[in-house]
Amino acid sequence: MKITKILVALSFLFAVTSANAGTMTVTGGMQATYNSQPDNTTGNPLGMDTELTFSGATELDNGITVTVMQDYAGDGSSAMTFGNSQIAFGNVMGIATIYVGSDSDPMDAIDDITPSAFEEANGSGSGSHEDIGTNAGELGIGLKVSLPILGDANAKYYPKTDGVKNGDKASSGGGVSGVGSGSSITLKTPFAGLPGIGGALDGLVLTTGYAESENNTVANTDEEVELTAALNYSYGPLSLGYQKKYENHGNATTAEADATFVKADVYGIAYAVNDSLSISWNKYESYYHNVASTGSATAAATAKGGSLAVQDTTAINVGYTVGGMTFGFQDAQTDNAGYIKNAKDDSRTLSVVVAF
Repeated sequence: MKITKILVALSFLFAVTSANAGTMTVTGGMQATYNSQPDNTTGNPLGMDTELTFSGATELDNGITVTVMQDYAGDGSSAMTFGNSQIAFGNVMGIATIYVGSDSDPMDAIDDITPSAFEEANGSGSGSHEDIGTNAGELGIGLKVSLPILGDANAKYYPKTDGVKNGDKASSGGGVSGVGSGSSITLKTPFAGLPGIGGALDGLVLTTGYAESENNTVANTDEEVELTAALNYSYGPLSLGYQKKYENHGNATTAEADATFVKADVYGIAYAVNDSLSISWNKYESYYHNVASTGSATAAATAKGGSLAVQDTTAINVGYTVGGMTFGFQDAQTDNAGYIKNAKDDSRTLSVVVAF
């Protein structure tokens, strides 16, 4: 019923006005990497990735803006494939943006926002840390709005998180019958806007987020829940960041099953040497509770005192930009990889990205 009311309201807003001629643009990039992993069998260390995004924009006579996007991606082993899409209506009532599609999951956008010169600490495959943003790629309807003092809010609702991307005039039917709805919301608060004390805290930003997903409709089972809070500070060429993340996986199959959960601490320190060159130190520590139930990590759980195992990744990043080309390097080292005591999973990555 709520979704029906929303669609009726949208129909009224946009059916009574006409649109001006719009524009269409194509952007994208290609990345080539060399990745070595001394603790694993690397095979061919060369990799490639290609992304294309088609975007369009127009404006209605009532001042509402309309933007659309569709992206395609492919790696060295496959052809370009359909990715995310979105249609967004901006300046609704002068304050909000309403969007529909599979892009722009709020939590996925802030998975790790600590400063880095190139990649997240685990961004090149070192370790097996888990990301937040489980609902990323699902079809949903969202709202973005700037709130006085509090900052920018982004919320999205997913009627059914079954992983099905329907075509127009279609529904997913049964889909994955065991799952339900999901939602995600984030808030970005610059401290500079706080009354009275904002001037003294310029450069400090607090970002918070919450998401949930009904991954099992069995009665009395727990939903999957994600929480995060990040505090970032920038002063001249120096940037500092700390982020706390929590993910409860919910009940996998039945109400009696024990849910596992992961907590993580993420750190980042970045310094811009000049307009082209930057360096950073990044760290990612994750704690896996009830890890003994995963089987392969039982030894780590026992060594850590039963139900707690710790995985630690530290990385050094270097980024260098020349026009539309960016060179990146990361050296990452992981201890207790896969939450197994003394296991190593180090990696070194050299990247070249050309954007257009």
